[in-house]
Amino acid sequence: MTPARGLPRLTAGLARRVRLDLDAHLAVHGPLDLDARAPGALIDATAEAGLRGRGGAGYPTARKLAAVARGRRPIVVVNAAESEPLSRKDGVLLEAVPHLVLDGALAAARAVGAREIVLAIPAGAGRAHASLADAVADRPDTRGVTIAGVPRRYLAGEESALVRHLGGGPLRPQVVPPRPAQRGLRGRPTLVQNAETLAHLALVARHGGAWFRALGSAARPGSALVTLTGAIARPGVYEIATGTPLAAVADAAGGTTEPARGVLIGGYFGAWSATAAAWDAPLDATLGSGVLCVLGESACPVAELSRATSWLAGESAGQCGPCVHGLAAIAGALQALQEGTPDQRTTSRIARWTGQVEGRGACHLPDGVARFVRSGLALFAAEIEDHRRHGPCAACSRVPVLETPSAIGMAA
Repeated sequence: MTPARGLPRLTAGLARRVRLDLDAHLAVHGPLDLDARAPGALIDATAEAGLRGRGGAGYPTARKLAAVARGRRPIVVVNAAESEPLSRKDGVLLEAVPHLVLDGALAAARAVGAREIVLAIPAGAGRAHASLADAVADRPDTRGVTIAGVPRRYLAGEESALVRHLGGGPLRPQVVPPRPAQRGLRGRPTLVQNAETLAHLALVARHGGAWFRALGSAARPGSALVTLTGAIARPGVYEIATGTPLAAVADAAGGTTEPARGVLIGGYFGAWSATAAAWDAPLDATLGSGVLCVLGESACPVAELSRATSWLAGESAGQCGPCVHGLAAIAGALQALQEGTPDQRTTSRIARWTGQVEGRGACHLPDGVARFVRSGLALFAAEIEDHRRHGPCAACSRVPVLETPSAIGMAA
């Protein structure tokens, strides 16, 4: 059965079900015949589709496939660590449509010549693990597939740190080159792809690149899963055509529950935007991890910035000085702003420190923190000045909108 050219795509068939078992999956999407075309044909179709990674970096999927295909005895790693605390999309895929993710992983393995697939999911993700394990057991084509639990840490989503951990090492990023595509798990070329990216790849393998491009924006074709959270009537995971304005997504979720102070687009590696500007802007290149958080007026943006940045600083791998010391200093300065105890140079120091940490780590954690903090300081300048003059506000002690693992009961 060929899905409609519009929506839904990844979530097709879920209107009446909470999970597609193998029979339901085949009824919705039809079989995937990996022997019907040469391995290189899928790479060509993926290039035509313009599919980019949905994990946050947005790297062209076809380039990764081609790079790994040139190596010997490659491995495929499905990155479903979902280390962005506000994101829920990969968990929804694993729980609701695990066979689509498996199809994509198997198609990728066929394209690059891999016989081994590792599915990396958060440790303790019981429902996702059970759904995935049942799906693997139900299929005759998953002999080389294993499921591995990874720590619920922010760096678990960084591909070099993930590969290092899966190989028995510490969860720390590695200096590149070589990249995992060149030398990854057990020293072999490793394709690391986000779970959503591979679910899209399963559909490209069935319907081709032109079909994929029939939906979405020219810059980032296709559909995308977004996690809508914050001051929203029905928060959750939604499938949208890329290029859709945030206003349309919010309307589909029942609208906002209160006036908004601003919107965080792309999660903790994204940036804050004024509500009016964000509302009509197309969601494509700015999507990042697919997180859209509407911060309502009842929340304190200064407290939200401070708490989230403190958590991000604590997620450092502890191996790069600018990250360890720089992020801690930025977090401390933000805490002083929240508490109303800064000096006259606090905000200028933060601006200087965010510039100094960028590009100076083995991974991009400092870059993400710098973008998150700078955009927040610019958008919430009035609230920051109010805290500087008068100290904490009544909203500072409210339940955080920007969740972190400690705030939502997840083990570190």
